[in-house]
Amino acid sequence: MTRIVAGIAGGTPLASVLGTGTRPTTDRVKEALFSRLESLDALLDARVLDLYAGSGSLGVESASRGAASVKLVEYGARAAEVCQRNATAINDVLGRKVVTVQRSKVESFLGRVAEAGVDQWDLVFLDPPYPLAEDGLTAVLAALAPNLAAEAVVVVERSSRSPEPGWTPALERFAEKKYGETKLWFAGPALVD
Repeated sequence: MTRIVAGIAGGTPLASVLGTGTRPTTDRVKEALFSRLESLDALLDARVLDLYAGSGSLGVESASRGAASVKLVEYGARAAEVCQRNATAINDVLGRKVVTVQRSKVESFLGRVAEAGVDQWDLVFLDPPYPLAEDGLTAVLAALAPNLAAEAVVVVERSSRSPEPGWTPALERFAEKKYGETKLWFAGPALVD
């Protein structure tokens, strides 16, 4: 069973997406990830974007731990429904609408955001499906980069057998960590000389 690990809604069970090719982030990895994000002061009042959200567990966990707003982006119909159930559950606990769901392909969503030119995120999770080719991930990171706040943190979760993401020149990796079959890469906006 997937659950919210900590924060205001700690222990709250979450709906899961079964049989759709999504991979839930284990509680062990989630605890380590959020411990790192808290040490980076990346959660409190953050504007969070969870791309390829699956069940939305990372975004919902962020809301429980003090994020100001969370957008879950998921294209799969069943997964988007689960995201909506989990968003409703955390919003009910918080007593306000912090988490919203957008059913969309990630590339289309980022294209619309670029056209609007208004959204900036402080924390972004990307846990793309394994079949997403590396050049596809690189293109998503390039489309995302202009919409990041100056001190933003981007977390990419992939199989430990996957190569390091192809970072756009606008993003710079500052850490990586392996947890069994899962590897996390942490990046932020590149410093301009």
